[in-house]
Amino acid sequence: LQLGEGIDGVATTRRLTTLPDHPPYVLVLTTYDTDADITRAVEAGATGYLLKAERPEELFTAIRAAASGRTALSPPVAQRVMTHLRNPQPELTPRERDILRHLTQGLGNREIARALFISEATVKTHLGRIYQKLGVETRALIPIRR
Repeated sequence: LQLGEGIDGVATTRRLTTLPDHPPYVLVLTTYDTDADITRAVEAGATGYLLKAERPEELFTAIRAAASGRTALSPPVAQRVMTHLRNPQPELTPRERDILRHLTQGLGNREIARALFISEATVKTHLGRIYQKLGVETRALIPIRR
């Protein structure tokens, strides 16, 4: 997912899987196993998501499955997906969406508080809930959909 300076694995996956005619299947092979990373890759069109720590025979099996268009997930990833499906995260509240909208404009906590006429502590409280609901730890990891 982190391919180097200026290259993003999710954007690359999206570009590959939307090619006209016969788009390739994409199997993500990574060390990143957060809910946000998994979700972004799958939403971009990845056929599978495998962790680099898998045994070689598991890698080969996953490569063959993905090459034929079948879903391939590392067991820990499959467990996370199943847990998320069984216990979906609640939707963002209108206020959380307001804060997120300001956040995507590059505003800091103080500026968001001023814009929404709330305290900076309230902004921090809402951000904590947003992070939890989106499965991220910092604002740098919040997936932005345009």
